[in-house]
Amino acid sequence: MAHSADRSPDRREPSASGDHARQIVELVTRGEALSRSDLARLLGIAPSTVSLRVQELVDAGILRENGQAQSSGGRRARRLSLGGTQHRVLAAELGGEHARLGLLDLGGHLDRTATIPITIADGPEATLTLVEAGLRELADGADIRAVGIALPGPVNFETGSVDQPSRMPGWPGFRVGEALTARFGVPAVVDNDANLMALGEHHRSLTRDQHSITVKAGTAIGSGIIVAGSVHRGATAAAGDITHTRIAEAADIPCSCGNHGCLETIASGAGLVRQMRERGVPVAVAADVLELARNGDPIATTLVRTAGTHLGQVLSGVVNFFNPHAVFLTGSMSASEPFLAAVRSRVYEACHPLATQTLRIESARTGPDAALYGAARLAMELVDPVA
Repeated sequence: MAHSADRSPDRREPSASGDHARQIVELVTRGEALSRSDLARLLGIAPSTVSLRVQELVDAGILRENGQAQSSGGRRARRLSLGGTQHRVLAAELGGEHARLGLLDLGGHLDRTATIPITIADGPEATLTLVEAGLRELADGADIRAVGIALPGPVNFETGSVDQPSRMPGWPGFRVGEALTARFGVPAVVDNDANLMALGEHHRSLTRDQHSITVKAGTAIGSGIIVAGSVHRGATAAAGDITHTRIAEAADIPCSCGNHGCLETIASGAGLVRQMRERGVPVAVAADVLELARNGDPIATTLVRTAGTHLGQVLSGVVNFFNPHAVFLTGSMSASEPFLAAVRSRVYEACHPLATQTLRIESARTGPDAALYGAARLAMELVDPVA
């Protein structure tokens, strides 16, 4: 896994030229810019600056110019496309019992993925050793420029460490970003999985200047907020933590956070399993409940719909306050049409009409790879493509 000896592995502020280069690669990759003139118009920078950056990217093998783009008059411009460079970014999303790994090019294309077993409760050193081995095998000799990782708990983004997780013994205070940089010798970035799912989905479905919320509804519930294309973390990195919003219907049901009556206790997959068992239905995991609902079981269908209504009620306050362009749902629960329909119905019913006038509420396009796209995108902010 090669990397230049003079490339600093420390996190650093990107240079203006590096920032322009990343934006150029992104616009070409997304098909929004096909020529140098397109780039100058979209970026609002001088054509001479665009030409300089594009030439650097062409010389580095990141971009190529071939064929001709459409012209509105005058000389036909040469068409830009992604080159065949071996520069890559590694990404990983850690769960309780597995990790999903990805290798992406600098344009954000996912080359390949793998899923490996881990036990996050074994602690950071044992877990990261397994993740490192899996990522190195996935890289297969590519020139790795950065690593991004999504963790299933609160993260102090500035230090790259886990902060007060409820299901990650041994992880609190451990500087995951520094550990990854030491292992791979390249810049590394760490964030909460919901934030990175939100980032990945946003840039696959919306433009950079739009706003969105992505909700992960699975065994637990998490959400990430994107403002003008960037993650909004809040003062203490707790922005988007709707799962511990108290709702009357949850009454005094104890939650893993130590409080009672949280949304998670009745609207998450774990909450559905508990409620089914209380009704005498022997289910093991949330997938069992969702399968019963798909097959028309009345108890499961009612509980799934009700869970969607509860989530929609909490989201309605967020939508009224934040007024996003879209709400995306990911996680196992998002595949259930009764759940998704109930979320939509409650949000549209409870929100002010102006807040929902153009609002999209839909399942995420990126599916199980949302966090990989988000982790890679965040990691690419530390990379100067032409360095």
